[in-house]
Amino acid sequence: MQTPSIVARWRHYFSQLFNVHVVKDGGQAEIHTAELLVPEPSGSEVELAIDRIKVTNRQVLIKYRQN
Repeated sequence: MQTPSIVARWRHYFSQLFNVHVVKDGGQAEIHTAELLVPEPSGSEVELAIDRIKVTNRQVLIKYRQN
């Protein structure tokens, strides 16, 4: 059986590891993380990325066939 001090030590370790800090304000918990808010890519950005992957793969295939 784990003692409360061991559980508290692991809780502290993981809260530092994941950089999550809980602040209680009026009974509600608010969680802050180090994640950046990144907007979803647009349809044209996805298509452009796919086209770039296709070109890169085609170039690799051509080099492979030459060897």
